Amino acid sequence: MAGQQRKKTDETKDRTRSIKCLVWDLDNTLWDGTLLEDGDVRIRETAVSIIKALDERGILQSIASRNDYDTAMSRLRELGLEEYFLFPQINWGSKASSIIAIAASINISTGAIAFIDDQQFERDEVSHSLSEVLCIDSADLEGILDRPEFNPRFVTEDSRRRRRLYLCDLERKKEEAEFKGSSQEFLESLEMVFIIRPASLADLDRVEELIQRTNQLNTTGYIYTKEELAGFLCSGRHKVMIAGLDDKYGTYGKIGICVIECDPGVWTIELLLISCRVMSRGVGAAFVSHVASLSRDAGVRLLAEFVPNRVNRMMYMTYKFAGFREVEHKGQVIVMENDLNRILPIPAYIDLRSEQ
Repeated sequence: MAGQQRKKTDETKDRTRSIKCLVWDLDNTLWDGTLLEDGDVRIRETAVSIIKALDERGILQSIASRNDYDTAMSRLRELGLEEYFLFPQINWGSKASSIIAIAASINISTGAIAFIDDQQFERDEVSHSLSEVLCIDSADLEGILDRPEFNPRFVTEDSRRRRRLYLCDLERKKEEAEFKGSSQEFLESLEMVFIIRPASLADLDRVEELIQRTNQLNTTGYIYTKEELAGFLCSGRHKVMIAGLDDKYGTYGKIGICVIECDPGVWTIELLLISCRVMSRGVGAAFVSHVASLSRDAGVRLLAEFVPNRVNRMMYMTYKFAGFREVEHKGQVIVMENDLNRILPIPAYIDLRSEQ
């Protein structure tokens, strides 16, 4: 099974990449004219249509513009567009520096970003510093919505509310920065409810979307299609679990997936992933502890596969802290085992609710 899955992982390298965030220039791109010179710039209606369509597809958007911040934001508010742009970088620095800041704030790789600007110089500067960023001439604005990079295979309810989920995260981060107390006390104040349940056919679009989008907090990078996942649900040989997280600010949506191959006497976690948006909430460890408890109750051994890459070491450490140890290497796959004698307790600040 693992060899087959590694092949799937390699094949996906040739697929058209998916853009997670489009970064806009302002002058003569989002609008016609130069704000600080012309004053009364006119928004491009095509740009407005694109902004709203991408938002519906779950593609985030931001700004990298050499401009006066207050003046530009005031104009965006007048146009009713301010809310669409996360972490706008409106300053006199380089566009490449602004894109790096946006990627860090959203917690995505710069390779998942596209940048649109009217000036060849600016696009070249970004391409030179960040060759992985997709740079687009604003003269090609009309064709953006038809480009495959901006057309995710599925658009789920979680996709449509992605920007709003990030805005809720901003509220959480603001409160965390102002919180007077320990990080543990802050987590307790969030009143988190972590729900783990078997995935259903209705969940599979979101499951595949998470698999395609989540790279950092991903144990193996195995790629499963919706059709394969549907087969797992019917096979009786696999468990596919989906996890959601809520707190006092609202929902994070569906943020975790676990795929387990169930053989007589042994379960193997083939894939465990958690959305980067909840990286600091401790839910990855809680998910592993829950699976370990299920395995112990079922009287089976618990193995886990891990495929290291340059960004997923945190998931390796999650397994290690949960009591897994390396028992075998199969090519690039590390096989780990938990003896189930030391299952970490679920953190007290997480209200874990399991639906079987």
